[in-house]
Order: sequence, then structure tokens, then C-alpha cells
Amino acid sequence: MNPFVQFVKDLSGKIGGGLSSLNQNDPSNMAYLRNLEREMKNENTLALPFDDLSITVFDLETTGFYPYNGDQILSIGAVKVKGDQIVDSQTFYTLVGTDAEPSKEIEDLTGITREMVEGAPPLRDALKSFFDYVKADLLVAHHANHEKQFMNHATWIALRKRFQHRIVDTAFLTKVLHKEQELTTLDECCEHYGIDIKKRHHALYDSLATAELWVACIKKLKKEGFSNLNEIYARLATME
Repeated sequence: MNPFVQFVKDLSGKIGGGLSSLNQNDPSNMAYLRNLEREMKNENTLALPFDDLSITVFDLETTGFYPYNGDQILSIGAVKVKGDQIVDSQTFYTLVGTDAEPSKEIEDLTGITREMVEGAPPLRDALKSFFDYVKADLLVAHHANHEKQFMNHATWIALRKRFQHRIVDTAFLTKVLHKEQELTTLDECCEHYGIDIKKRHHALYDSLATAELWVACIKKLKKEGFSNLNEIYARLATME
């Protein structure tokens, strides 16, 4: 197999524990596998010029790091980006009702209390609203594995649907641009680009900061001759 195709599959195709976790004798799962294979082969989004991408940048606040061990989503924040323009008039934010009481540490970190989530929309309604906002956009997050795991789990638990949106990690962009500097956290990346995070560990404000980081990186990548995500992933493949 072409190494680049394999690399893209590894990045974007590990959904909900991977293909091996599915019962391949179940017709519905087989249909999902066929659909997933088509999705992975479809490189139209990756080949689109940066200016033509329709993106939703999003962030989750959660009770912990392990959705398959009972941690749950507390809030979802998102903002649209068209090309290199942040559409801050079209933001999305919702708290998510949960029976998992936020720990004191999480409460202090996020400002989200038990009383706040008690009156919030249930996960099913929150996800439906989020997907209605996202539509067919490419999703972007910083260190996106956290978001992937929670969206995989939550979408199946609440909606009995497979989460199939592609998520691009802004960390891939900073790795290409700043390999020697090893920028890692959102705080480090934003400090490097002079981006002000107005309220850290708040899903909406973190998504706005991530959107600014995405735009700053895309502008710099375009100046360095990159024109689409295919070229970013190809460069990453040579850096591994």
C-alpha cells in the first residue's frame, strides 16, 4: 500500500476502537465498514485548497480523560472558519447534562458545577444540536485524540450512531512548522503566536483560541508553499 495512503488512514480512520473492534458478521457493521472504507478513500477534503475548506473548530470539557471508564462530556464549544476567516458571529456552546458530578478539581479548572449540568440539555440533545451546527464541515481540534475518543463514545451511547466526521489536529500543523521548538500544549502554541485565550478551559473560548491558531498556521503554511492538507500529511509522513 502507498505509505501516504496508509498514513492518512492511520490518522483519520481509527474510529471507536478501530475496524477490528466491530463484529464483521453483523450486517449493520458490515455496511458501516463499507461506508468507512469509502470515507477513508475519499480524499476530496484533504485535496481542497485551504481557502476552500469549511471548518468547525471545537473543544470539549469533560469530567476526566477516559470515556470508556465512565468520564463524560460537560460542555461543547465550537466556531466556524471559512478559509482563513473566523466567523465569530456563528459560535456554538452548550453545557451537557450528566449524572457524573464534576470533581472539585474539574470544577475549579472549568468553572462547571454540579448545579450547572443538572439543568443542562441531555447528551442526546446536545449532540444533535452540535451535529446540526457542524453539518458536513471538517472538524478541527488541538490534540484531537481527546475529542475523538469522547465523540466516538458519546455518539454511540446517545445516538447509536458511529461518529464519522474527520478531525484534523492543529498539532500536526505546528509540528510541520515548528519541529525544532516542540510546541505542544494549546498554551505554548498560543503564546508563540501571541494569541490571547480569554478564558482557559472553557470549551467556547478554547475553541476560539484554537481557531486563531489554525488560521495563523494556515497563513504561514501557505507562505511556505503548502496549499492543502494532503501536502501537510505527506510532509508529516517524511518526518516520522
